[in-house]
Parts: sequence; structure tokens; C-alpha cells
Amino acid sequence: MNTAIKDTIKNKITTLPKLKTRVEEWKAAGEKVVFTNGVFDLLHIGHITYMVDAASLGTKLIIGLNSDTSVKRLKGPERPVNDQDSRALLLATMLFIDAVVIFEEDTPLNLITTLMPDVLAKGGDYTVETIVGAEEVMANGGDVEVISFVDGFSSTAIIRKIRDVK
Repeated sequence: MNTAIKDTIKNKITTLPKLKTRVEEWKAAGEKVVFTNGVFDLLHIGHITYMVDAASLGTKLIIGLNSDTSVKRLKGPERPVNDQDSRALLLATMLFIDAVVIFEEDTPLNLITTLMPDVLAKGGDYTVETIVGAEEVMANGGDVEVISFVDGFSSTAIIRKIRDVK
């Protein structure tokens, strides 16, 4: 693979302090920053549709990615299937994603309040009232968007289907 492409992908995966500076630069340049988060363990059409829709809400898309330890706490000891570095790298290869930041907490509240995106997006299985960070983003003049859920797709269902194959 081309070295410039490798560097671009690797540079998308970043730390919160570095991303905070990058977000400040983007906003100063007039970019509209969108933030969403998730586990993104076994990527499927529901994830891709959701992230493309989130990206369309602004000019820069940040993905907050649950760390392995966070996923284990939230989904159980057998998850994630793919480790955080693999999940982050896969997300970073997508052209419509501008940054990926891994977080250890159970919620992305610290990321959201530190980065203060212009738009906070979550899937249709949430309501504005149940989205972590919604209140803080709206109080800062930002928008919160609930993106339609694509029925029939989930990593848990994929894992179940694989386990059921004899």
C-alpha cells in the first residue's frame, strides 16, 4: 500500500488531546463537525448506512469507538469479536470518516464535552432524551440528530447466526 495512504489512515486514529486541537482548527476553518460513537464490532450495512447518514450532516465526521474493556463491560466477556485496534483501523479506512478516537468509559460524555461537536448523531434506537451528551451539545448551540435505524442488522444477530451454523 502507498505510504501516503497508510499515513493518512494511521493519522485518523488519534488521542483526545490531539483531536481537540484538530477540531478547533476545523471549526476555525468553518467546518461543521459531526460526532457519533459505538462499538462497530462486526461492520454491517446498518453501520455503514448510519455512518454515511451521520457524515452527511456536516463536513467532518468523528467516530468515538468503545475500547475493548468498555465493550466487555457493556456487552459481556465474549465481546468484542474484533479488538479495538482492528476496529479503529477498519473505520479509519473509510473516506467519509475523518477521525477515530477510542474511549475507555462506558459513555462518550467526556469526548463530547471536550470536543463539543456541532452535531451529535445517534441511531434510531435512541431518542434525543436518551442520547448521552445531547443536553450539553444543545446548550452549546449544537444540534442532535437521530438517524433512522436499519432494521434486521446487528452484530449480535450476526454472531448468533455464526454460532448456529453446524
